[in-house]
Formats: sequence, C-alpha cells, structure tokens
Amino acid sequence: MSQPQTVEDASPATMDGRIHVCPLRSLPDVVVSSGAAHLLTCLQDEIVVETPASIEPARHVRLDLDDIARPMPGFVAPNARHIADLIHFAQAWGGRGPAVIHCWAGISRSTAAAFISLCTLNPDAPEHLIAGLLRDASPTAYPNRLMIMLADMALRREGRMVDAVESIGRGEVAGEAHPFWLPADLSTLHLR
Repeated sequence: MSQPQTVEDASPATMDGRIHVCPLRSLPDVVVSSGAAHLLTCLQDEIVVETPASIEPARHVRLDLDDIARPMPGFVAPNARHIADLIHFAQAWGGRGPAVIHCWAGISRSTAAAFISLCTLNPDAPEHLIAGLLRDASPTAYPNRLMIMLADMALRREGRMVDAVESIGRGEVAGEAHPFWLPADLSTLHLR
C-alpha cells in the first residue's frame, strides 16, 4: 500500500482538484455531482453522517466539534487535535481530484476547514489572497475564528491567517450557504 502524498510531494502539476464546500442538506447532491473521493465532516458528535457509498470509509474524516469560537460548558470547542486531523486530511487528499467539506450550514466550520486546507496545500500563497478567493466564492463565508487561530499556530503563519480572515469580514448573514468550490492549486494566485 502506498503512503499518502505529503504537502512536500504535492506540486501544481498534481494538484488538479477542487474543494467543494456545502451545508449538510446539500451533501448527497454535491458528493454525486463532484465525484468526490474524500469527505470531511465538521459537525457535533450527535449528528450522524453516513459515509456515502461512493467514498471509501477511510477517506471520510469526521471532526466532532461545535461551531463556537471559545470554550463553553456543554460544547466541544475546536482544539489542536481537530486541526491536526484537518491538516492530515488535506495532506492525504493532496489536492488531487475533488474533495467535499461540509458542516451544518456551510458557513463557518466548513469554510474554515477549506481555508485551512488551502493554506496547508499552498504554503507560499498569501493568506489574504486565499481569504479573498474564499469571499469571492461564497458571500456568506464566515470561517470559525478559533479553528483559524489554531491552524495559524499549527502552520506557523504568524497571525497572517487570522488577519486574512478578519479582513474579509462577516459577509452576508444567511441561515445556509449555497454550495461552492475552490481550486486546490493556488500557485498562480499571486497574479490576481
């Protein structure tokens, strides 16, 4: 069995994939229409999401966390283990082929996970340009700030991820986002 490709092994030539971001309600349609082979679920533990038949169970990663930006009694706040698992998901996917990331509404946890995945796979891409791409793709994106802060530390981005997400603001308020996608390879982003 071959080892998963690491970020160091990924190159723009191999990163031909897309990250599809959606709310739970759209998940079945997005998985089918995208042809995704990787799935990341960002939901609290009591919401069970079955692995779609088209995705190998080992390629469905679940982050059991609530959508909160600071610890609160009775809730599971994003933590360093969640972020390590998210970074590992992005590295194992390697930007090859389609991947789907979802949460309940497709607004906070999933957009944070998409931003973190893109920062993981594109270590030289400026954070503010990745955040701008996210905002262009989804006017409702409001990435979970605690997830971003933890990932900024894990990826050693020295506060740039946090600043970038703050720079795009709150966005449009909505109960649920429309599904959207982002390219995995951002090597030409500096030209924007």
